[in-house]
Amino acid sequence: MKPKDTYKTISKPAEGELFKDKNSKFYGYVFPITNEEQVKTHLEALKKEHYSARHLCYAYQIGTETIKYRANDDGEPNNSAGMPIYGQIQSYDVTNILIVVIRYYGGVKLGVGGLINAYRTGAQLALESAEIVEKTINRIFQLKFEYKNMSKVMRILKENQIEITNQTLELNCFLEISVRKSNSSKILELFTQFFGVGIHEL
Repeated sequence: MKPKDTYKTISKPAEGELFKDKNSKFYGYVFPITNEEQVKTHLEALKKEHYSARHLCYAYQIGTETIKYRANDDGEPNNSAGMPIYGQIQSYDVTNILIVVIRYYGGVKLGVGGLINAYRTGAQLALESAEIVEKTINRIFQLKFEYKNMSKVMRILKENQIEITNQTLELNCFLEISVRKSNSSKILELFTQFFGVGIHEL
């Protein structure tokens, strides 16, 4: 079996349909993220927008091969909000994502079962409204070579459809390239055998 080198995430932020249960209102939001700083930024913005909401519960997951996740109940009973939201991240098999479900309390208690259902549904509606895309897991390499080897290097990159993410073209040239994981050992080998080109993974 080939190692997995793709993952699913969302293309842009989205907002789910409003979910109501016994006068409580639940608003679900999803955001694409790549680090925890972005989580803070989105949460702060939502707190300002929904300053009178009772609970702002969320879950996020970052990473493709090493996974980092967190679920937060924000004052709701333990595991009645954050984990049901995180469960939707798992069932949709997405990563690099933050889901926030905001609750306006309607005066009637829902009980733990009702809360689990409401937060899960809020997260699900948000995911359903988002565009889920598949991306490749890439590895970043740096190539170092003299300018005279430029055309040969460029030909190899073009033949293998390799994306250049950064370049410094002087007497000594440095190229940063992004290579799909399943293709990376082949590219590494190609350039290792190439006299006059240094390659290492960043």
